[in-house]
Amino acid sequence: MEKGYTAGSKLRAVVGAVEQRMPWMLERLRKLVEIESPSGDKAAVNRAADVVAAWCAELGGRVKRHKQKEHGDLLEISFGPVKRKEKPVLLLGHLDTVWEMGTLAKMPWREDRKKIYGPGVYDMKSGVMMALTAVAALQDCGGLKTPTVLLLVSEEEIGSPVSRPMTEKIARTCSAAFVMEPAQGLHGAYKTARKGIANYELRVRGVAAHSGVDFEKGHSAVLELMRVLAKVETFTDLKRGLTVNPGVIGGGTRSNVIAAEAWADVDVRVTRAADAVRVEKMFRGLKCVDKKCSLTVTGGMNRPPMERSAGTAKLFKSAQTIAAAMGFALQEAATGGGSDGNFTAGVGTPTLDGMGPVGEGAHAPHESLIISSLLQRTTLLAAMIDATTRG
Repeated sequence: MEKGYTAGSKLRAVVGAVEQRMPWMLERLRKLVEIESPSGDKAAVNRAADVVAAWCAELGGRVKRHKQKEHGDLLEISFGPVKRKEKPVLLLGHLDTVWEMGTLAKMPWREDRKKIYGPGVYDMKSGVMMALTAVAALQDCGGLKTPTVLLLVSEEEIGSPVSRPMTEKIARTCSAAFVMEPAQGLHGAYKTARKGIANYELRVRGVAAHSGVDFEKGHSAVLELMRVLAKVETFTDLKRGLTVNPGVIGGGTRSNVIAAEAWADVDVRVTRAADAVRVEKMFRGLKCVDKKCSLTVTGGMNRPPMERSAGTAKLFKSAQTIAAAMGFALQEAATGGGSDGNFTAGVGTPTLDGMGPVGEGAHAPHESLIISSLLQRTTLLAAMIDATTRG
């Protein structure tokens, strides 16, 4: 796959083309960051989509805009030749951020000699611009040979409630998925495995009573929830990479009333698809000890685990070989966090994640990227796109 890059001439051309595009990238990255686009604001995300769609059209992209009723629109852009027999490469990203409107006033775009700061600059508007720059650079140095699809969704930060079916549908038609989420750690590792994520809500209904007058007539939902959560705690199996966290709980109305209701929101992370099935059975099998109380379990798996498949391992080896030719050692990592790469891997498409910039502070006030990582990693991305057509 990486043949043609280790020799150096093709790689030097790609490096030069990306380097020439750096001012173009940074100018547009600033504009994109300064268009605030919180997940829950449809109009705001669509403003970002308007701008990116125009940039894609300028690069010759064939833009399809999938309009949504409650969330921002989804952008599907095709680049390169139309080859019916050749599967395209998927570049996957999102335009929404976790930051509410008005954040820019407190966290403005700011540059120093090493870093750029701003809401969404690292997660993941820079990844979007790296994808566009890689495509543009390949066009600049001889043309984009590989059919390439760029899919930008509008609600990844809230679990991709509407875009998941489209992501999976497109991924099934592609030879590889390159996810433009930020790199893992300051060493810039590519992510070759991610945990799957499930969310469950446990709701207990008890029998209310006055705690002083009719104590024996009450059946506490709070106490019953505690018993249920004691059982849930045993589901964690660190050796298997399975963790269960009741992160939010609530219940009751007053201290002198035996609680009629109590609830808990539980986060579950699994490394293997088989464990997702196992966890589902365990949660659905929960029961109350107090027969006067009832338990309702809702929710389930939101993102399947991204397991390190043979196809993903092959992609990473190719990326590692090209990186070595560029003069640096590329590492791989597994992470407990989820992304839309979980979906592409879940349908069997070889997936590399974390192909965005190196930086830190995702979802935090110090969110920033390391400027020097943009040239290096955009070049590697472009080389991976181009090498993929060589099969």
